[in-house]
Amino acid sequence: MMHTSSALCAHRHRASDQATIRARYATTSLTVHLVDHGSETMLPIGRIAGMTSTAELTKIMSSDWATALSDQADRIHAMGDFLREEVSAGRSYLPSGDKVFRAFAEPLTEVKVLIVGQDPYPTPGHAIGLSFAVDPEVRPLPRSLKNIYKELAADLGIEPAAHGDLQSWSRQGVMLLNRVLTVAPGEPASHRKRGWEAITEQAIAALVDRDQPLVAILWGREARNLAPMLRSGRSEVAIIESAHPSPLSASRGFFGSQPFSRTNDLLVHKGMAPIDWSLPPQG
Repeated sequence: MMHTSSALCAHRHRASDQATIRARYATTSLTVHLVDHGSETMLPIGRIAGMTSTAELTKIMSSDWATALSDQADRIHAMGDFLREEVSAGRSYLPSGDKVFRAFAEPLTEVKVLIVGQDPYPTPGHAIGLSFAVDPEVRPLPRSLKNIYKELAADLGIEPAAHGDLQSWSRQGVMLLNRVLTVAPGEPASHRKRGWEAITEQAIAALVDRDQPLVAILWGREARNLAPMLRSGRSEVAIIESAHPSPLSASRGFFGSQPFSRTNDLLVHKGMAPIDWSLPPQG
């Protein structure tokens, strides 16, 4: 009974922590000590913001992710300062500051599928911190996401959603991670090689060092370059690779790759629950 009570208490604490983090990402209000710079919601990290300890990262991500990324704390804070300098120079960035680390809201221990994107959508209003996803009200949907939905329909017979809200995937343990976490509006790849890659590669290293099963879905060359890293850790990582869902490459190997059914087959084979890839009518 003592063990059962302790486990129940721990579960309640984890559930409370997750609910708190989700609430932070469900609003653009200044509930995570964000700095309001005109119309820009600033990233709440960096030496300029007075955030200097790893513990402060728990305000913007799950606590186990903050621990896993502790070796990159200096670089994370430097990226916060870089983004402030961009805004001070009259340049903005996407997504808004409160959503930059949204992919890390769900606990590290609960990730069972990793989908890697390149960098956020450069169209204002599209990037929300989860690779390939957009806010529920965004219309029309990005073309890459439309192609993902086409493949989902062909693979599992799931009708394409009218919206681009993929939070239901995230809540089941699908991590939607971009290799680069910010971008300048209208300028794809503008924040590459600024420091984000080291941070997200540390995140991937943490995933493969957990000694837990993981399925990694790698779409496109940039994502597929991560395959050697994914095979180098303690975790048993199954990798599904194909062309990117972009209209420029989807017909060269993305369509027909069946990533969703293959992922579920691999999860079941590893003794894990499959993902319900269907999306609610409203995001």
